[in-house]
Amino acid sequence: MTKVQLKTPREQELMRHSGQLLSQVFQMLDGFVAAGITTMEIDRQVEDFITNTLKARPASKGQYDYPYSLNSSINEVVCHGMPSASRKLKNGDIVNLDITLEKDGFIADSSKMYLIGDVAPAARQLVRASYEAMWKGIETVRPGATLGDIGHAIQQYAEKQGYSVVREYCGHGIGREMHEAPQILHYGRPGTGEALQAGMTFTIEPMINQGTYKTKTKKDGWTVVTRDKKLSAQWEHTVLVTNQGCEVLTLRSEEKNRT
Repeated sequence: MTKVQLKTPREQELMRHSGQLLSQVFQMLDGFVAAGITTMEIDRQVEDFITNTLKARPASKGQYDYPYSLNSSINEVVCHGMPSASRKLKNGDIVNLDITLEKDGFIADSSKMYLIGDVAPAARQLVRASYEAMWKGIETVRPGATLGDIGHAIQQYAEKQGYSVVREYCGHGIGREMHEAPQILHYGRPGTGEALQAGMTFTIEPMINQGTYKTKTKKDGWTVVTRDKKLSAQWEHTVLVTNQGCEVLTLRSEEKNRT
């Protein structure tokens, strides 16, 4: 990881635009994702929408030789689930769709959970708690706060709900590159780590598990699952540290009341 890249006002504006475009992808998916559809069909729909409608680039495709435009992580899959032409979403599934988009040289990164049909109360509760855990982290972001403050807020909330926070994967700085400095751990101690500065842009993307936080990677080299096969949920936003606090660059229309 290189040194933290503080974004200029012009770069911030370009990142804001990428983030707004990415929010439109999820708005489109809200009317597309349903039981009976395959995750490969979702991937193709996303790639078509990004390239042809938004005139942008799916930044995940080709990154680290990854062949698809999104990650689709279902039920016990923690992250990096690969789209499949044979895996259809079915009633009761929970699925995280993690998508990146590049426009005019700057990348936005966000993910959202989708609940398919009649989802069990325990699964709904996990999805809701993971969403609130992300926002607990976002709410700590302001100049002078530390990276440890973000992780602590997320960990404290998740563990109070009886869940665990995945350790092996974290948020990251983002801008011209998908992964820039700093790393954003979703656990930690308040007052520790690097101090936040206006102009920093990074993702907050906690992975919250029903059981143990321990994971394992499947033989495909990408798909990460819970070691105990219990459910996992994740949400993600790209944020900008401002002089006043924080701006969520990938904020979706249904979230306007959160800021």
